Amino acid sequence: MGVTPNMLTFAGLVFNIAAAWFYYRGEIAPAGFVILFAGSFDMLDGAVARLGGTVSKIGAFTDSVVDRYSDFFIFGGVLCMFARRGDMTGTLLCLLILSGAFLVSYIRARAELVIPLCNVGLMERPERIILLAAGSLFGFLKPALWALAILTHATAFHRIYYTWKNG
Repeated sequence: MGVTPNMLTFAGLVFNIAAAWFYYRGEIAPAGFVILFAGSFDMLDGAVARLGGTVSKIGAFTDSVVDRYSDFFIFGGVLCMFARRGDMTGTLLCLLILSGAFLVSYIRARAELVIPLCNVGLMERPERIILLAAGSLFGFLKPALWALAILTHATAFHRIYYTWKNG
């Protein structure tokens, strides 16, 4: 038995929990590195499934659920860091990002009951992770969070509009 897509999916979750711990402790740059490393598992799980001929609906479901948990832990770690510092703006930005990230995913799932595909918008998960990691690594975390808060909700509204228009 080799490495399975689910092993990679859950390994990515473990590393995202580690990144959340780094954020909680205020170790922002290390968290950025860990997020990028965890993201490699998120890319590899699908590739391994395709190469191994094990692509399945339950695999896609599992990957999507684990991605939401990863988002929760990552942004929860950032939120806790700001809350510990008494930074209400940072804390609220994280809440906005979490709600936006979950809505982007939820709206797509519900929209695809009405239309064949709803993958419009700027801020899907890979873009969110890259922007958060860049902000963490290059010292502009708060501006990155502002962009994420705005763009995740812009993506959600874009998907709502797209679905209404095409449904």
